[in-house]
Amino acid sequence: MGLVLTITAGVIVWIVLWALGAKGFDAFMLAAAIMLVGASLKILSGYLPGRRN
Repeated sequence: MGLVLTITAGVIVWIVLWALGAKGFDAFMLAAAIMLVGASLKILSGYLPGRRN
């Protein structure tokens, strides 16, 4: 569920920055960075002690 919320927040950031006048590609790169961090944390959370996956 957290990954879905992270991707949604990234898309919202992209749309808001693009609407405020930022270049579309620059806004997308920031949104992609947010999504990449969220996906990385989701993958790495399975390796924490006490997690069974």
